[in-house]
Amino acid sequence: MSNINPNPFTTRPEIEGTFGVVTSTHWIATAVGMSVLEKGGNAFDAACATAFTLQVVEPHLNGPGGDVPVVLFDVRKGHPEVICGQGPAPAGATIAHYRSLGLDMVPGTGLLAACVPGMFDAWMILLRDYGTMRLADVLTPAIFYASEGHPLVERANATIATVEKLFRQHWPTSAAVYLRDGKVPPAGTLFTNPTLAETYKRVLREAAGAGSREQEIERARKIWSQGFVAEAIDRFCRNQEVMDTSGRRNRGVLTGQDMARWQATVERPLMYQYGRYTVCKPGPWAQGPVMLQQLALLKGFHLDGLDVTGPEFIHTVVEASKLAFADREKFYGDPEFESVPIETLLSDAYNEERRKLIQHTASLELRPGSVEGFGAVIKLKHAQPPAEEGRGGAAAAMGAGEPTVGRLGEMRGDTVHFDIVDRAGNMISATPSGGWLQSSPVIPELGFGLGTRAQMFWLEENHPASLKPGKRPRTTLSPTLALRDGEPYLAWGSPGGDQQDQWTTQFFLRHVHARLNLQEAIDAPAWHSEHFPISFWPRTARPGVLVMESRVPAESRTELTKRGHIIELGPAWSEGRLTAASCDGRRRKAAANPRGMQGYAAGR
Repeated sequence: MSNINPNPFTTRPEIEGTFGVVTSTHWIATAVGMSVLEKGGNAFDAACATAFTLQVVEPHLNGPGGDVPVVLFDVRKGHPEVICGQGPAPAGATIAHYRSLGLDMVPGTGLLAACVPGMFDAWMILLRDYGTMRLADVLTPAIFYASEGHPLVERANATIATVEKLFRQHWPTSAAVYLRDGKVPPAGTLFTNPTLAETYKRVLREAAGAGSREQEIERARKIWSQGFVAEAIDRFCRNQEVMDTSGRRNRGVLTGQDMARWQATVERPLMYQYGRYTVCKPGPWAQGPVMLQQLALLKGFHLDGLDVTGPEFIHTVVEASKLAFADREKFYGDPEFESVPIETLLSDAYNEERRKLIQHTASLELRPGSVEGFGAVIKLKHAQPPAEEGRGGAAAAMGAGEPTVGRLGEMRGDTVHFDIVDRAGNMISATPSGGWLQSSPVIPELGFGLGTRAQMFWLEENHPASLKPGKRPRTTLSPTLALRDGEPYLAWGSPGGDQQDQWTTQFFLRHVHARLNLQEAIDAPAWHSEHFPISFWPRTARPGVLVMESRVPAESRTELTKRGHIIELGPAWSEGRLTAASCDGRRRKAAANPRGMQGYAAGR
């Protein structure tokens, strides 16, 4: 039984049930999460099993060496929380060191861009403090698919093909895993990673017999951060010189000591009241507050009843996003190191003034706000034509940048995202990423490579996002959760780097103001702005550029062009990778994106 809301673009229903719902970016992971719920686990157990499985079946999108922010609602506690699985910069990662290597940016690939891997400890905190199952219960599916094989998805095949030459010439440890018999494995190949399977088997063996469930998890955390995993990472970074986007071979600076001294943390989310809804995001160590800033700007406009594919709606939302993302560039950073004026940035008074900048025509300037004593000067680097710049073929062949949706919709891969709501009403939204197969070479004893999130730091002093040892990079990863009338209601998110908080905002506004159901709000024609600097190497901007699906009506595109937007048209279904899950009384609802054949939803 589904509630269908007719609208101009689709009448696709949501998945609906009362037991629980799971969404993710891979069908195997979705099925694994649902199976955990059916075995009696809660949403947080299912999340751990889903996450470890995603590392195996989508290695071009995330891996054990990556990072993750989590937003959750535990009905026992009665309030939302954030788990920060974003590891910090190593102790040896100083601006002086990188400058001494002749660098003006952190490379987009290789070992110099590695932060402390944050995923494993975040999932262990989630399992220990919120879950009910034992470690083996959530690791066994990942071990099975890594050992016995899974059908290699088309985009993994294409990603491996893109970096084949890099693997052959410079990263032989990656070639050994991903070039089977010396060739790119075809899509659909039953693909295995026995070394990764053995890594997780060894964690289980060494953690076994520790006593209680919680003691076993604690031992696993120590094995990862101080045992054989940390030792292998330390060895590889000390002894290997690895080719990266600088065009030179560099050693890493990540050490076992860096691994040992970091732990994932639990934080209160930032929250913003938007009508009936309380929207919850990670803090300014992530880009999440940029969605809240967009809402703070947009609540001064009357959006109810506007055509969500019409020029007035699109123009207003795009111009608000330009202002919010400009503030991201100027003010955001790790609040453990930097003073971020987040209360001001979300305040009514500040946004009332900023809102006056949204006029009938498109802005072609980057216009951050002014808060005395805070922020930094932004130096814009304009993008070159697509064939020449960092998002073009040469950089892609070096594995550079986040493997996200291309400018005109072509997919080079993506991050992963999942949302889960269980029968009790527990809710979780998570966006695991980093440790991509194409961005850092495989550590041969472990079967996975490191992340490259440090490329988001600046190598200039006195910027909130400047590189400092122990500091978290200002990540793009941005899961979302919302309460409605004070009750947990909706979890949603999307892969997509700088586009994440554009697509998630569009989805929310369609759902709230146009009353579209979850699936309809996902399916509606979408867009993204490239007006502001991208967060990944080479950190370029394309002022005024608005990329949109060809399904946006021609009359809307014409009017937006008249208003000064530089329209670039993508294929009909090319924007966004959204999934969403909601809790509406006894009913559990979920929806997933048809774009790229990458999103799946299940429930019963």
